[in-house]
Amino acid sequence: MDSRDMQVIGLCRFSYPALGGFQVEHDDPRTRAAYLYDPARINDRFRIFEAFTLPALRAQTDPDFTCVIVIGEDLPDEMRSRLEALLEGLPQAQIQAWPAGPHRDVMREAINAVREDRKAPCLQFRMDDDDAVSVHFVARLRALAQECRPLLRHNAHVGFDFNTGWVAAPGVDGIRAAQVVEPLWTPALAMSSKPKNRNTIMNFGHTRLGRFMPVVSMPTPHMFLRGHNDHNDSRQKENIRRFGLKPLDTEGEALFRSEFNVDADTVREIYARR
Repeated sequence: MDSRDMQVIGLCRFSYPALGGFQVEHDDPRTRAAYLYDPARINDRFRIFEAFTLPALRAQTDPDFTCVIVIGEDLPDEMRSRLEALLEGLPQAQIQAWPAGPHRDVMREAINAVREDRKAPCLQFRMDDDDAVSVHFVARLRALAQECRPLLRHNAHVGFDFNTGWVAAPGVDGIRAAQVVEPLWTPALAMSSKPKNRNTIMNFGHTRLGRFMPVVSMPTPHMFLRGHNDHNDSRQKENIRRFGLKPLDTEGEALFRSEFNVDADTVREIYARR
């Protein structure tokens, strides 16, 4: 078993109107879609997706991965065209359009639709459309899986938790951010799945991954950016957690360029657009 033979699949849910899967609930799929496709909200998601998520994926030092972008079948044509334009230059990306359905079931099928019939385990990761991973994420995931081959051999699933990164908010003035160490957060969290096993990383609640499989925790620095904005699903309720974000200085901006391929000047330009 060699990790170079393991298929790496990432999944990003881009404002998909799932049944379940959100902390803020809606009465029916139509109401949820109206909320998700609201012009102010969807424009904010497009901007942070362009500013954070895509640059890091384009610059992966190991480009051997697939990234499934799940959207709703009812995503308006102009929004889908905008998404397709942003994904140009990222050959690893595949858009899948699904009707509204049970969140975990749809995401499982989306991942398995691109899964290849290999003898080695499949490595899977998930991210939101306002997150980013280190440009070394795929390479480090593959290296960690190589080190953990006995675990992968004897367990149907193994979790890999790169738990150290940043909470970051992009804007017209650049990037405000704070370093964090958070176990089992969605960005930079991955899982292996043995051949023929249909379960995916989306079948397990990320905060409870350790109840179902061994989890290897790695405090490697600068492994993720968790986007912080007014439209975060987790920020729509009372008693939300607050982070002491501070503007990046010159050294911090250089670190974001080298670790995430995120350029503060480009961020300013994106958010200055009308």
